[in-house]
Amino acid sequence: MAKTRVGVLFGGCSGEHEVSIHSAQAIAGALTRGANQEKYTVTPVYITKTGVWQFGEIAAQTLQSGEALAVEMDDVTASDRLPDRQQLTNIDIWFPVLHGPNGEDGTIQGLLSLLQIPFVGAGVLGAAVGMDKIAMKTAFAQAGLPQVNYVAVSRAEVWSNPCVFPKLCDRIEEALGYPAFVKPANLGSSVGIAKVRSRQELEAALDSAASYDRRIIVEAGVQAREVECAVLGNDVPKASVIGEIAFESDFYDYETKYTAGQAELTIPAQLPPEVTRQIQEMAVEAFQAVDAAGISRVDFFYVESTGDIFLNEINTLPGFTQTSMYPMLWQASGITFEELVDQLVQFGFERSQ
Repeated sequence: MAKTRVGVLFGGCSGEHEVSIHSAQAIAGALTRGANQEKYTVTPVYITKTGVWQFGEIAAQTLQSGEALAVEMDDVTASDRLPDRQQLTNIDIWFPVLHGPNGEDGTIQGLLSLLQIPFVGAGVLGAAVGMDKIAMKTAFAQAGLPQVNYVAVSRAEVWSNPCVFPKLCDRIEEALGYPAFVKPANLGSSVGIAKVRSRQELEAALDSAASYDRRIIVEAGVQAREVECAVLGNDVPKASVIGEIAFESDFYDYETKYTAGQAELTIPAQLPPEVTRQIQEMAVEAFQAVDAAGISRVDFFYVESTGDIFLNEINTLPGFTQTSMYPMLWQASGITFEELVDQLVQFGFERSQ
């Protein structure tokens, strides 16, 4: 029986380029171990930081080393970026492992959809809504899912005349108070996020976030436990056990996420059974609200003093290293890493039909 050719697509133009390489290493390794070794053959495809698609030796070397390509072309044109069509279509199913913009925001999903080749994960709609925090929260609100208060802001309001900006800050202070979190709407891994406790910090954070994205969201701060749930499936998704993240920093920022020892993960989280059940149900509802597929991690705030549960966000392409929360949650739920990637590939085929 011929093996299924899986194109593992990684790297990309976002600030999460290195994280993508490490996730791809873990996925490619799992697809070539144990029972998967007889089922799949992996073709690594590396997108450089300037957007050039690399097949063959460069892609294989990058995947093996875990290091981004050091030297790139100075002048890159559109014709340099995309590969030959035959290279793209000589794949049975794609496994996109591209975190952040141009990877989990619907853009690569649109290209793969046009090629009519199956791929793992959310389609254009699910990826786009899951990436944009304003669109995501709008979908969650429509589904009746509880969230902390927030204010949507545009770059034009921030970089406006001296009369408009103070009124914007007044509106945010009145609606949310302090502390609050200022976030670019379309970046992952906590890039560009700031916790603010004063007018001066709010103004600086808004200006910084506007440099990353034209859409910004400001959320009310809440004293809560941060818990996460993994979702797996398509039209009938299932939820994993719950995991909890504890850390000493102000919030779960980029350094805390990707520096060993900065955060403590507890799996399963020590929660009342009823709270666990509610979070699992809400995770599936959030997955369906944005029309996700295959894979997602859903993050929550649990206010222990009141029993309130607030949905924070969904990540339709979470980190996928051996120590990432998503595969660890499924490991604790009885699905090994190798079984998990196998199921995701099968869900990709199912979705394409």
